[in-house]
Amino acid sequence: MRNTLLEELQESGYVVLEDFLTPDETAELLGAGRALCMEAPQEGRKVFSTIKGADAQNKENYFIESGDKVRYFFEEGALGEKGELLVEPTKALNKVGHALHTENALFKKITFSDRVKETCWQLGFRRPVIPQSMYIYKNPGIGGEVKSHQDASYLHTEPNTTVGFWIPLEDATLENGCLKFIKGSHKSGVHRRYIRNPDKQATELLTYDSPAPIYPLSSFTNVPVSKGSLVIIHGHVVHRSELNRSSKSRHAYTFHVIESDGVKYSEDNWLQPPAGKQFPVLYSKSE
Repeated sequence: MRNTLLEELQESGYVVLEDFLTPDETAELLGAGRALCMEAPQEGRKVFSTIKGADAQNKENYFIESGDKVRYFFEEGALGEKGELLVEPTKALNKVGHALHTENALFKKITFSDRVKETCWQLGFRRPVIPQSMYIYKNPGIGGEVKSHQDASYLHTEPNTTVGFWIPLEDATLENGCLKFIKGSHKSGVHRRYIRNPDKQATELLTYDSPAPIYPLSSFTNVPVSKGSLVIIHGHVVHRSELNRSSKSRHAYTFHVIESDGVKYSEDNWLQPPAGKQFPVLYSKSE
């Protein structure tokens, strides 16, 4: 008998659903992501990096206050010493986040679609909310490595309910930096947290509560997927992606879902709802 979607996620830590978006929807989102490149700021450009020692966003309110805004983060190698672009605008961005799902009509339509709601229903969500969304570029030659991590390190709930929805808008291959997972690693809990710095005098607004664990690269399984697929990611599963060493980009749209019914969203998470607001609700079983 075929396992349910929830059972598959609980077994491996991730699930791939092919053809989640239609070809037209995929192309439309890809076009929207390219258009965002031309809307990026011309001054005060901000770099985003997940490499150890290069977490510039730790000191930036621009990053911390992006939960209800569309903000632009550049690749480290895309900017010169004075913030000038070293590459063409369409290849300069690392990502755009973190509120495309509320502030951009096209991304909102996909995020709140019946397909997403049905998937969350199958995963057992009662009142799912969406705390963040991102458009990730992974451009050729400049698209950086994403270090090994667990999504719940950044979006922690008690108990854990964090699930990532990752949709490639171009084929994700071994050459251009497909996702890599450690199967079953979600069964060992969250390994460290990325939190608001409890030391209010520190220059870094965000910090990790413990050193980074070491995960052998041989433990990872490559998961290449076709554009328009959906990769469902358990909040505790360890995953990563390599540099884009190809001549092709690997654009993707991703957002996270958490349970809000009887679940505590950690007050020290880096991302918090703006004052007077709540994370947008996907649906509620009680309605």
